[in-house]
Amino acid sequence: MNQIKRLALVLFLLALFTACSSPELNSIGHDGTILAFGDSLTVGKGADKKNSYPSVLAELSGLTVINAGVSGETTDGGVKRLPSELDRHSPDLLLLIEGGNDILRNRDQASIKANLGAMIQAAKRRGVQVVLFGIPKKSLFSESVPLYQELADEHQLVFDESLVVDLLHTPSLKADQIHLNKVGYRKMAESIYELLREKGAVY
Repeated sequence: MNQIKRLALVLFLLALFTACSSPELNSIGHDGTILAFGDSLTVGKGADKKNSYPSVLAELSGLTVINAGVSGETTDGGVKRLPSELDRHSPDLLLLIEGGNDILRNRDQASIKANLGAMIQAAKRRGVQVVLFGIPKKSLFSESVPLYQELADEHQLVFDESLVVDLLHTPSLKADQIHLNKVGYRKMAESIYELLREKGAVY
């Protein structure tokens, strides 16, 4: 009986460890391509395009980073646009920062989640790794909308809940109410680069 209990405990702890372990990324190599997909925060609105986070990330990593941002885009537009971007660029990694315009327009959160989920699945079907970033609630940019954590858990994604929230909560890093300045975009790129290093995608 004691042996059965010990075995049950070992299996429980193993399951708990597996459930709590943080997802990692495969190395994308020195000739890898990253697709930065999203809205105006990806475009770099509020600064010159050379100071957008994809441009700075390319500088930091030495990798090809495609800026596939479209200002004003909502997730229903993104879910239609992403497959062609994936097919055109064949990236190793997708950085997904989208949904802010939906949230600002009070769009239905179930639809936002469904659209983002479809984008994640489109990438996965093509063997593209996904890193997801949380978008803050409309009120005071206080915390990430819970649906992002839910998606990260459901799809076992590398996820950053606080980066966009923290940047948009720091007035000195903003060009206006909802966009960053060049210092803010550099900090964004540096944080993403460190996340990719920490998770094993770049060295």
